[in-house]
Amino acid sequence: MPDQSSLVKVSIFGQEYTVKAPADPAYIQSIAEYVNSKMKEVQDELPTAQSSTRIAILASMNVTDELFSIRQTKENEKSEVDAKISSLIELIDESII
Repeated sequence: MPDQSSLVKVSIFGQEYTVKAPADPAYIQSIAEYVNSKMKEVQDELPTAQSSTRIAILASMNVTDELFSIRQTKENEKSEVDAKISSLIELIDESII
């Protein structure tokens, strides 16, 4: 099976990267732009200049926090839906009996 990956050039925090990925180039570009914006956000919040490695680590922690928060929200919503479904099933069962 041939490799369907494409090469996409992106710029993150002033550095150019060529990314090989089996995804739409526009999608890869939007990911790079998001990472770049998160790194700039971290840089702007720091009182003094920091290495790009430190900024990348702090930005990745911020993005991971976003991911974990979204996962938790999703899990909470799933639990609520499951509870409502159970309640509806009980009501239906009671009305049938």
